[in-house]
Formats: sequence, C-alpha cells, structure tokens
Amino acid sequence: MNGSFSQGFRDDLARLMRWRRDVRRFRSDAVEAAVLDRCLSAFRLAPSVGLSEPWRLIRVESPTCRDAVIANFAAANAQALSSYAGDKARLYAGLKLSGMREAPVHLAVFCDDATPKGAGLGAGTMPEARAYSVVGAITLFWLAARAEGLGVGWVSILDPVRLCADLDVPDGWGFIGYLCVGWPEADHDTPELERAGWEMRARDLWMERR
Repeated sequence: MNGSFSQGFRDDLARLMRWRRDVRRFRSDAVEAAVLDRCLSAFRLAPSVGLSEPWRLIRVESPTCRDAVIANFAAANAQALSSYAGDKARLYAGLKLSGMREAPVHLAVFCDDATPKGAGLGAGTMPEARAYSVVGAITLFWLAARAEGLGVGWVSILDPVRLCADLDVPDGWGFIGYLCVGWPEADHDTPELERAGWEMRARDLWMERR
C-alpha cells in the first residue's frame, strides 16, 4: 500500500458519501451487536485535537430515558414550529424530524471538555476544537453505518440542558448530538428535506480566494 487507492475504490467512496442520508424512517428490526460494534469502531479511528479523543457515548435503552428524550424533542419541536408562519409553518408541521420511536438504537454523543487526555494540545486557543473532533468522529461512524446498510438520523431539536439532566451525565460533558440508528424503511440518495420541498442542496461549492 503506497497511500493511494484505486479508481474503483474512489468511485465507491463517492457513492457512499452520496448515499449517506439523514434517516428518520426506520424499520423496528434489531441491529446485531457485531454490526453495531463494527460501526462504532470508526470512533477509534477518528482524528482528534491533541489526540484527546473527547467523545463520550451513552447508549439509551431504558424506556424511562427514551421517553424523557422523546418528550424533550416534542417540546423543542413545538417551540420550533411556533417560530414559523404561513406556508413554512404548514410545511414544517408535516416534516418527520425524528425517528426516535422506531429506531432500535439510540446513541447520545457528548464531548468531554474536562478530559486530561491530550494535555490540552491544540485546544488552548480553540477549545471548541474538541467538539469539532467529536463531530468528525460522528461523520466517520455515519459512513461506516451506511456501508453496513444502516441508517443514522441526527436529532438536533432538543434542549441540551434538559437532556443532560435526564441522562445524568457527568459535569464537563457537552451535548453534541442524539443519533437514531437502524435499518431504513427505504434508501434515497436525495435528502428528505429536499424531497419535501424545505430546501435545496447547493450545487456549487462556496469558496473565496484571498
């Protein structure tokens, strides 16, 4: 291996990225432990500022905790809906923005800003780089899951303070994302929000030269 990959591999990688979608419609079939473990191994391969590896994951399984997160979403979603009016409000109300009731696997992902690992290298001037590292690791997990045929949905319509309290997370952990994981009802290479008419993906890369 000389560090380069074949054209076939590059084509497959581009196809994987194109088919990586934010999934909200799941089948209720269980995800085998071995399959999930292979996907989670992406976190161990992910880069992080100062090699701090600040990601912390909670697998949310108990009905009590799941119900608390679903109630959190319902409240936050109602508040978000109230910020729209007219056609946009009607369109928003018809969107399915969470697969929490159907997805068999729930993962709450946090950033441990108090970790001593990495000794603060690279985070002195930009402490948010730890959170960016967690987001990068989630992206690798997302691609690994899609390669297995799994869907992942990132739920961001949540009150982070309430969620941290409901899950009783340690001080110093900042909420990054709530991931629903499972087998998708159907595969699409176009974002659901685009199919629903909410927004269109930009076709050109926005970049300036200076």
